[in-house]
Amino acid sequence: MIVKVCGLRTEQNLAKVNDSLDMIGLNFYMPSIRCVALEADAYNILPTTVKRVGVFVNEDMESIIKKISEFGLDYVQLHGDESADFGKMVAQYAQVIKVFRISSVEDLIGITDHSYAEYYLFDTYTDNYGGSGRQFDWSLLNNYKGDIPFLLSGGIGPDDTDSISKISHPMFRGVDINSRFESEPAVKDMEMIDRFLEVIK
Repeated sequence: MIVKVCGLRTEQNLAKVNDSLDMIGLNFYMPSIRCVALEADAYNILPTTVKRVGVFVNEDMESIIKKISEFGLDYVQLHGDESADFGKMVAQYAQVIKVFRISSVEDLIGITDHSYAEYYLFDTYTDNYGGSGRQFDWSLLNNYKGDIPFLLSGGIGPDDTDSISKISHPMFRGVDINSRFESEPAVKDMEMIDRFLEVIK
């Protein structure tokens, strides 16, 4: 079970990351309250086993390549309306997680042309590209027939471990957690995350 924590942006949070966590999301979307505020060197405290995922929304290619180099990104998460051709270009520089915002069956059955991605990430539909703290109807996942493994996002909280354990889709690989594990906006409760990891792993 892959667990990714998105929006880690304080030195205090980074200092408490251990190797039971698989991925952290570095948010480079400027309008977000969770946008990266630290210099790249601050992330060197992370265990080498924890993969760094840069989160971008409709960003230009030059900026993405620069952040890959500067922050040592293992993955680029394309969280906007990026085309398949754009995703293929990004995949030449880092592994790609392509996000799809889900509100209906049609949102899942229409996914066909993003085979460059290492993972898909299914998030709750919102006009603001994530961060809603709301879940979509997980029963819709049964309509996904693709062969790209996916991570589940959108309003996942500490009390969802039982529901997550019941997901039986063959392409389900893990979860992306964020706002419901915060003690205040953009500040993660690392003890809460550790307890979640102990159960979900």
